[in-house]
Amino acid sequence: MQVSIPKEPCTMCPVSITWHLLRGAGALALIALAVLLSSAHPWIVPPALVGALLLLRGCPMCWLVGLLERLSARKAAKASEATSQRA
Repeated sequence: MQVSIPKEPCTMCPVSITWHLLRGAGALALIALAVLLSSAHPWIVPPALVGALLLLRGCPMCWLVGLLERLSARKAAKASEATSQRA
């Protein structure tokens, strides 16, 4: 059985897992900033939440799906590489 991996393995994932995790950490930091500073500076909440949504490229579930797609594409690429080296 031969598995072909397209050049762009997933539609919702960025170039690397590291970049994906950094975007998630940035979004989490913006959400925490919005929550922590909401009482003292309520004007910071809307821009922080919009920034978090932009970093997540939508909802947090979309970010998670992208991460899982990237991990499965990476695993499939490694498995394909291992089988091609054995042959």
